[in-house]
Amino acid sequence: MKKKFWLTLFMSFIAILVLVACGGKSEKATETTTTEAKKEEVVSGASAKEYTDPKELKDSYDVVVIGSGGAGMSAAISAKQAGANVAIFEKMPVIGGNTTKSSGGMNASETKFQKEQGIDDTNDLFYEESLKGGKGTNDPELLRYLVDNSAEAIDWLDSIGITLSDVSFSGGFSKARIHRPADGSAVGGYLVNGLYNNLKENKIPIFVNADVTEIIEKDGAASGIKVTVDGKKKTISAKAVVDAAGGFGANMDMITELKPELKGYVTTNHEGATGDGIALAQKLGAATVQLEQIQIHPTVYQEEGKAPFLVSEAIRGEGAILVNAQGNRFYNEMETRDNVSAAINALPEGYAYVVFDQGLREHSKSIDTYEEKGMTVKADSIEELAKAIGVSEENLKATVESWNKYVADKKDTDFGRTTGMDRDLSKAPYYAIKVSPGIHHTMGGLKINTNTEVLKEDGQAIPGLYAAGEVTGGVHGNNRMGGNAVADIVIFGRQAGTQAAAYAKK
Repeated sequence: MKKKFWLTLFMSFIAILVLVACGGKSEKATETTTTEAKKEEVVSGASAKEYTDPKELKDSYDVVVIGSGGAGMSAAISAKQAGANVAIFEKMPVIGGNTTKSSGGMNASETKFQKEQGIDDTNDLFYEESLKGGKGTNDPELLRYLVDNSAEAIDWLDSIGITLSDVSFSGGFSKARIHRPADGSAVGGYLVNGLYNNLKENKIPIFVNADVTEIIEKDGAASGIKVTVDGKKKTISAKAVVDAAGGFGANMDMITELKPELKGYVTTNHEGATGDGIALAQKLGAATVQLEQIQIHPTVYQEEGKAPFLVSEAIRGEGAILVNAQGNRFYNEMETRDNVSAAINALPEGYAYVVFDQGLREHSKSIDTYEEKGMTVKADSIEELAKAIGVSEENLKATVESWNKYVADKKDTDFGRTTGMDRDLSKAPYYAIKVSPGIHHTMGGLKINTNTEVLKEDGQAIPGLYAAGEVTGGVHGNNRMGGNAVADIVIFGRQAGTQAAAYAKK
């Protein structure tokens, strides 16, 4: 028994050392991110997934997918469903990309879940509100495709075991159309896990630590990739290539070159979001669109010494409010992200607090993560919460009382908020999270058409090259609406996989 005990203890110690060592390959954070936070993130992701042994790498596939975020995984599954032999290549040690960080949900209109809940929504309204949010600069054809295929995408996810049945509000929309897991948990981890399970079921190889350095071109068409896997350079031929390598939200050199005013901002992006996929396609003559459109998210937790972490817009959509350092509301919390960010930046202190109660806490499972990360301040009364965060007790109490009256009356006479008013803030204990704007999403990227073909400057498609997700531009225009990114990666990811598989059969 003693030998067994000491052996178990020794093996546990070795396992801990291995996990810590793996953490050294963690996602790069912003300047304020600690090494420990980075280790935690990669270890937790790596421990839950199994990837394909590089020894199993073949010399050719029908379709190769660059990137393993939601777009890449959706593309791979759809290509396989369409009969293609497909493989995923991910440069990071874990899959998921920025999708793992998504906490809100997926926008869709005219869905079965909306109908079940009596939500009267239309594709036209979804289109109009997204176009308005994007300042009228969205590519109309891409946006129309996203909207018109959103309900079917929700059904497709449901058919493969990824059910987004909880429907709520997102900023800038007049209808509840952001779809989330039934328990209110963050959509990103749920989606990544669900897609990963389908990759495994479909026996789709997933190669991590696989850095694609070139998209091979033959006779003017994409015909494979050059990739470094496990430290070895390989050339892989393919009949079609899907570029789903993500955006460049972690490439501060690229960001500040395009928008110098963003220098010093933290980013919610993972380390791998460096714009590699854009550069790879540009070498083949790909055109880009709206690269300078870089979105900041208004509610990012960013305390010194801790990794920045996005506080979901869905929390406000469920009834949370924003207050300033004096304990007063200062803006319509359900406005578009650019406007809410500007309102917080305009405050003398440059930060605000997301305030909510136990009723909302019980409804939204994503808050579990905020508590685990030490982001929340909790108190048994509004007055105690005010003391804990250093704002006026009198002001915060009056603010919450006024808000509760507005909810009861269904009329916000201060700022005209009309959505996310289904519950008041009256159930103790109470919570607050300190937030400021941070870099969140790069809306520009490769120019594509509705078949997800990558286009050249003259509008001609590059044969055999498809792209989807944050590596592309045009869908969101000058301002992405919360919940539209998940719609983007699933809808266009599926289309890219389907089209690439069809091209490969020619």
